[in-house]
Amino acid sequence: MISAIGLIGGLALLIYMTVKGVNILIAGPIAAAIVAMTSGLAWLPPLAAEGAPDFATAYMDGFVSFFKSWFFMFLLGAIFGEIMGASGAAASVAHWVIEKIGIKHAVLAVVAACAILTYGGVSVFIVAFSVYSLAVHLFREANLPRRFIPAALAFGSVTFTMTTAGSPEIQNLIPMEFLGTTAYAGWEVSLVVAIFMAVSGHFWLNWMVKRAVANGETFVGRETDDTNTDYGNLPAPIICLLPLVAVLGIFLIFQYPQDMGPLSAILPQNSLDKWALVAALGSGAIVALIVGYRKLRAMPEAFSRGATSAVVAITNTCAVVGFGAVAKLSPAFQEALIMVQNIPGSPLIGAAVAVTVIAGLTGSASGGQTIALPLIAPHYMDVGAQPDELHRVVAISSGALDSLPHNGYVVTTIRAVCGETHKDAYGAVGALTVIIPVIGTIIAVALFTMF
Repeated sequence: MISAIGLIGGLALLIYMTVKGVNILIAGPIAAAIVAMTSGLAWLPPLAAEGAPDFATAYMDGFVSFFKSWFFMFLLGAIFGEIMGASGAAASVAHWVIEKIGIKHAVLAVVAACAILTYGGVSVFIVAFSVYSLAVHLFREANLPRRFIPAALAFGSVTFTMTTAGSPEIQNLIPMEFLGTTAYAGWEVSLVVAIFMAVSGHFWLNWMVKRAVANGETFVGRETDDTNTDYGNLPAPIICLLPLVAVLGIFLIFQYPQDMGPLSAILPQNSLDKWALVAALGSGAIVALIVGYRKLRAMPEAFSRGATSAVVAITNTCAVVGFGAVAKLSPAFQEALIMVQNIPGSPLIGAAVAVTVIAGLTGSASGGQTIALPLIAPHYMDVGAQPDELHRVVAISSGALDSLPHNGYVVTTIRAVCGETHKDAYGAVGALTVIIPVIGTIIAVALFTMF
């Protein structure tokens, strides 16, 4: 009982402090300490029994493991975004998009850019860095409240693209290992759910933005914004698209070398996974530098801003990962795992609830899957669940409660990338990345059950 109170209380406190603007590097350890205290964990290694876990080691193992795995991607992604802004490329593309599709579709343009990169395999964390400069220019041109930029970035990245059939994002690939399925498992239902999420989310986001504009909200600039508005002296928009094309193209080449025809002979024949993203972002940054050669004097400062942003962003995320690492050691967490395995009714309902709850507790869609699947997959397969159906329900449901305010991606996008507060920005983010995926999960379960 005490362990359960501590786990729920620690999570609630983490969410509360995050929403109130407490630095996540402070909020994360404090919330994790409450979980540890009520779970009987020793505070420091010398105080723990031989072989037993302790709070400090568990928290820092989670913190450091994420930093070690993702630092280069965050660094190059942040620098790439800053170069796109400093070179004038983001301003040029934004102005061109507004001219071609109209100022009223500025939000759609941001969402579409994120969706293309996400479905192309670029990590959702990096997509935010890559598209942010473009989003700022689009919102400035359309005079829209910038507090909705995080929602546009998140909606295009972690809803209808991240967990849909065929997506190369890890949230769609993890179930393959445990279920023996492919990335296209349950594609028919996935297509219906993706269309629902894309259409409903688009209308909901536009409605929220229009309501804010009607209430007198406008775009508010900042000193750190790129203010390139002399469009006649900016690089041609088609050329300015080349850095984004380079990122996506290089990533796909190194991620799927076996499909590159004649290039296959000179490429390593194993997927490079995240290192493909390092090569892609590095290549994109070089192309962006070439495109913006007239602005080379501004590049050292852009590199510095990018490096600073990267460190802030990744440590914010590490703080949440550390909390999840401690939470997993709680007896209440282990009891919750057993409980969700015994949910009566359809195996798909049980799987959806299990993954959604665990993803919410850990603040991670991929974490929810990797913890839940080894336990629930054999059980539900034994009682007759179809692997393809289970795969798709697990993937979609993992992208729901994972986006609570303490989620690493949410904290990074709202605070580190966009410089907003949870108070101003999370309402729209939560509506689009929690409520809509929850409804999408219900639709998927219903369709699989009916047909």
